[in-house]
Amino acid sequence: MRSTHHSGRLVSGTGLIVAGLTATLVAMVFPIWSYADRSGTGVATLNASTVSTQYGPLSALDRDFITKVRLAGLWELPAGQQAQTKGTTEAVRTAGNHLVEGHTHLDARVRDVAARIGLPLPNQPSDQQKAWLETLSAAQGETYDREFANILRLAHGKVFSVVAQVRATTRNSLVRDLADAANTTVLDHIRVLEATGLVDYDAIAREAASASAPPITNSPAPPAPLNDPASPIPVTPSPTAPSPTPSSADYSLPPAAQGPRG
Repeated sequence: MRSTHHSGRLVSGTGLIVAGLTATLVAMVFPIWSYADRSGTGVATLNASTVSTQYGPLSALDRDFITKVRLAGLWELPAGQQAQTKGTTEAVRTAGNHLVEGHTHLDARVRDVAARIGLPLPNQPSDQQKAWLETLSAAQGETYDREFANILRLAHGKVFSVVAQVRATTRNSLVRDLADAANTTVLDHIRVLEATGLVDYDAIAREAASASAPPITNSPAPPAPLNDPASPIPVTPSPTAPSPTPSSADYSLPPAAQGPRG
């Protein structure tokens, strides 16, 4: 009886040891299995949202970036035109000139890229961008100068980080070239806005610290072949100067190209 009881304890102890070793092995293997190439990881998400083009893979981040470049032009170009007449200082008017020149050039490039890959682009600013234009249209004098410098500087700072991320990670040659152009344009605009002497750096720092980076959601759908492709419409500055107190409805850019260029 004692021998049987002793054997039971040995079997039980051995079972505990085996169970412990098995648990340790599972704990070691699980991280490898769970992060190597499992659905839901960053790599899997990247692969699922990427489509092939003749210029290289096009990710959701690439498509989101192209759309953001177009949206930037839809409100920053009219904001620049407005500053050319409403600005009370030479520095503000100069910043407005840079915005007009930069986004005229950049918008032509982004529409060309979208046409080549068949990616539809928006023709209206976002609600937030419309609100910024309304704020600028309502402001006058020195208040306008300050609002213009800080709203535009804050917006360019946010775009700057997106450009850097895209430039560092994209595998698409068209997007890479567009990111280079956007980087040059955005940095130039940041510099001329800061040259106004009106930028509130403390406010910008607080905004950056309180705002978390939003995830890329509702990114533009992967491009698909579109019928009746059309070439991008060139952008040319209006020959007539805007009225002293223009509204955001007075400005518009050409419609986005809707198909790949032959």
